[in-house]
Amino acid sequence: MPAKIIQRNVKRLKKVKVDTVTIDIIESALRNARFEMDTVLFRTAMSPGIREQHDEFPMIANVDGKMVVGQFGSFIWGFMQGYDGTIEEGDVFLTNDPYAVRGAVSHANDWLLLMPIYRNGRLIAWAAMFGHMTDVGGKVPGSLPTDARTIYEEGITVPPVKIYRRGELNKDVLDIMLHNCRLPHWNLSDFNAIVAALRTAASRCTEISARFGDDVLYSAMEEMLARNRRAMRELILRTVPTTRQYFEDYICDDGLGMGPYKIACTMWREGETCIFDFAGTDPQSISSINFLLNEEMFKMFAGVYMIMVFDPQILFNDGFYDLMEVRIPEGTLLKPVKPAALSCRTHALGRIFDILGGLLGQGNPQFMCAAGFSDSPHFMYSGVDAHGDWYQLYQITFGGIPGKPFGDGPDGHSLWPSFTNVPNEFLESYFPLRVETYETIPDSGGPGKHRGGNGLRIGYRFLEPGEISIHDDRWLTYPWGVNGGLPGARSGKTLERRDGTRERLPSKIDRVKVEEGDLLVADTWGGGGWGDPLERDPNLVKFDVDAGLVTVAGARRYGVVIGADGEIDGPGTTRLRAELAAARGAVGLFDRGFASIDELKARCLGETGLPPPAQPRFASDVRAPRDVRAPRGGRAV
Repeated sequence: MPAKIIQRNVKRLKKVKVDTVTIDIIESALRNARFEMDTVLFRTAMSPGIREQHDEFPMIANVDGKMVVGQFGSFIWGFMQGYDGTIEEGDVFLTNDPYAVRGAVSHANDWLLLMPIYRNGRLIAWAAMFGHMTDVGGKVPGSLPTDARTIYEEGITVPPVKIYRRGELNKDVLDIMLHNCRLPHWNLSDFNAIVAALRTAASRCTEISARFGDDVLYSAMEEMLARNRRAMRELILRTVPTTRQYFEDYICDDGLGMGPYKIACTMWREGETCIFDFAGTDPQSISSINFLLNEEMFKMFAGVYMIMVFDPQILFNDGFYDLMEVRIPEGTLLKPVKPAALSCRTHALGRIFDILGGLLGQGNPQFMCAAGFSDSPHFMYSGVDAHGDWYQLYQITFGGIPGKPFGDGPDGHSLWPSFTNVPNEFLESYFPLRVETYETIPDSGGPGKHRGGNGLRIGYRFLEPGEISIHDDRWLTYPWGVNGGLPGARSGKTLERRDGTRERLPSKIDRVKVEEGDLLVADTWGGGGWGDPLERDPNLVKFDVDAGLVTVAGARRYGVVIGADGEIDGPGTTRLRAELAAARGAVGLFDRGFASIDELKARCLGETGLPPPAQPRFASDVRAPRDVRAPRGGRAV
């Protein structure tokens, strides 16, 4: 049953004509309100994941729940599908159950809060925001267990509930949630910070409405959505071919020694509608790498990607959703059936952007980006310190950004919008560790006319006994290059014990005991290169060598010879480039770094020091609901 919005004795909002200047003023005011939401949150939250790294996503939506300004994803659509009840002035809703909101949030760590915004008893807008809580209970600190088989092992989940009812806090529900996590004071602070951000958005929306009128605000929002739709329609018609484009990529493993897992997608255009079909994606895993991909969320991903590649001036919002159709077969890695585990869905979430790059670029290779979003590496460290106090760190690290049509990919950076690193000074002040190395890894970015960004190396020296968890990917497969660009380097994690022994760690592992003096060296992947590396300006290669981003030996992959004096050897460079071009032959559209997965797995142990993954085991192998055993096609939205 759909949610029922209660409005007493008020006139319905109506569409009125609004001049362009007024629309632009309201658009700018709403954008400012969206960024003010961030500012309020960052200044009042406690967890470093939100306060320092900005792992949160705000939005302001119209009365129908369509996002007008914000970041990734329209949360209200999924919420409205899962909530059966009334919506009244003063209500604030909370949920962290992905299955209850059809993937509007995709794992239990994300607490989603939604606030209807009222003025004079009439609903005029919505504000929503979710933030990643450092801990929500479950079987491991951080609540992201690699070996979880069901969502019930990943922490407490709450279906959509009124956490504020007509302005009154539902303290009992909040107390239950806080009672079931390891850091209740952090969660309480972050919760209050999100509520404050929503109230800030509500204040700004009512101020705009008071200045211009409710009907003008409503109509301006409608026009902002319509503007986006018109712009996206032109992008789709211009850039998406009617012939089917297919691309596949892989999650390297599932943390249980099995993999890789295929994500497949076909894209084409019918009329003005862009269709994405994920038929061919592997079945859901028995581990926690499943990603419950909300169709509306994927439309936002695709729209943001297209806008950033083709026309960054477009304000992205939900206006274009009817121009896309998304088909995801049930029972697959991207639409698992409850109670499949979901906590480590970040690997698939990151890989979706590489998939989009591979699809959207085939019809327009000059606009194609290489691979390099690839993942969102997590590092967790917890224990009891010498004073008897519990400490717990959750940190996202970054990798190399892919080479792109208009330049090099940034080194050791994040593609998540507005994300930042946790300052090393913060880490060393609040946690018993010392950061001994923090640098980009030379030569890890894929060579190309535009170089892929280098990966990041962090050395963590542990000052107290504790336990660590690592969640990463791209240790088996490479971030691929495009248009002649070469792949980026893969990730790797090495634990150096204080007795001098060294251990290569898997990319996904929990409950690793560390002692005082142990050192973790964590290397992330580099971005793939764009374009023929033999066409890169030798002076740019020399600049990279001088900056420590490329080694002298690595410069030869661009066909550039650097002499003993540190200068370019012109004749040597000409000869080497001719030799490399002749040996290589024609360049392809993609360079994955391997001919087949079987060939890559065969050489895995010698290259990575880790055994190759076994054949994947799927949830359907151990429990097969009748409607999941043989997935057929997808559900169009």
